[in-house]
Parts: sequence; C-alpha cells; structure tokens
Amino acid sequence: MARNVVISGGGTGIGLAAARAFAADGDRVLLLGRRKEVLERAGVPGASTYAADLTDTAQVRGVAEFVGRELGAVDVLVHSAGGTGQLEPPASGDDPLDAVAHNWTVNFRLNLLTAALLTEALKDRLASPGGRVLFVSSIAAYRGSGSGAYGAAKAGLHPYAHDLARDLGPRGITVNVVAPGYIEDTEFFGAAIDPARRERLIADTANGRAGNPGDIAETLRWLASPGAGHVTSQIVQVNGGAERGN
Repeated sequence: MARNVVISGGGTGIGLAAARAFAADGDRVLLLGRRKEVLERAGVPGASTYAADLTDTAQVRGVAEFVGRELGAVDVLVHSAGGTGQLEPPASGDDPLDAVAHNWTVNFRLNLLTAALLTEALKDRLASPGGRVLFVSSIAAYRGSGSGAYGAAKAGLHPYAHDLARDLGPRGITVNVVAPGYIEDTEFFGAAIDPARRERLIADTANGRAGNPGDIAETLRWLASPGAGHVTSQIVQVNGGAERGN
C-alpha cells in the first residue's frame, strides 16, 4: 500500500535522493523547501511540492493545512532541511560578537527549529501505528564543525528525537536519527571543496570512499520499513567508519 511521505529539504542532495527512493517504492511524496523553482525541477515522479520557510510558524501552519487537505495522514516524515546558512544574508556591521550571534542563530533556525516546528505541526497527523519520523543529523554533532554552531544545532536533534520517541512510542510510531559523514554531490559541500580537505575526509573513513546521497537515502528507506519497526530512539551513523561514537 502506498504511503504518504513528507520530506523537508526535498529538492536537493539527501532529501532529493530520499524522495526518489520512496517514489520508486510507489509512495506518495511531498517535497518541502524554501525555493519553489528548486522543488519544481526536482523531477521526482508523481511528487507534489510546497514551498515554505520552515522557520516561520505561519508558513509551517500553511504546510500542515496543505498536508491535511492533500494527504490526510503522514506515514513517513523526513527532516532533511538544514545547512550552514549559505543562502542567508550575512551579518550586518563589523562587530565580531554580532557575527557570532548571527551564525549561531542561523544554524539553530535552519537545522533544529525547522525540524521541531514541522514535527509539532504534523505530530497529530502521523499514522498510528506505523508512523516514522526521521531526522538527518551530521558527523559534526560528534566532532564539531569549525565554528561549533552547525554541529551544536545538529546535536540538538538527538535529545529531541529521544524525547519524541518516548512521546510517540505508545502510538506505534518510531523516531530515529541518521548522522551522515562526508557526502558528495550535495549543496552543503558543493563542487568547490578544497581537494586537500576532500582527501582528509576520505582518509578518515575505513572503506576509503566518500559517501553519496543514495547511501543516506537507503538508510532512511530501511528505517521507514516494517523491518525496522522495533528500532526507535537511535542515532544511526553512516560515515564509512569515520566516527564511531554513539
């Protein structure tokens, strides 16, 4: 039976790969993202799209109303939206403390607030039993991200997922996190990554290769399957062995 799958950040990278994987299974997919043109050219067979800023409560309410009208129940909710703020306007002024506040606020909004607002808006629509909530975190939640802001924001998903798993477990809904390592072919790294940095990231792995969006999509697909019905409140690392924390 076809499921209703909602994917934030569904127009590019990991979100797009996940959308294609679920669509290939015959599921009804809704792609969410801020950029309407990116969603429309994603080309996922049979998918619908809805452009919204998921850090804005009014726009998230709009998403929830659209889901209610068009889908009804949500079987799988995938949170792939995020980033370090490449699309955001830079901090104004030259005060370094203002720049720090801006960077941390942007990362919190993009990576944590988007997931929390969308989850809470759709929580009552999650299929009971059998619903799945899946967050995309990062290896940076374990080893930092340079400034600390991105890794800290991603790390914040972990306790939220644990609390949510306890809250939704009695309804037969599982909640899990996938934490990727270095993933090529995404907007996060882009084509302009420094070759020396790329070599270092690959050298960190045990299997000697970069990850790709399909690696993460297939993990999300399994966590959403009946076979993973007793897997909940877990953080699944997909990084080629670059990080082994739990």
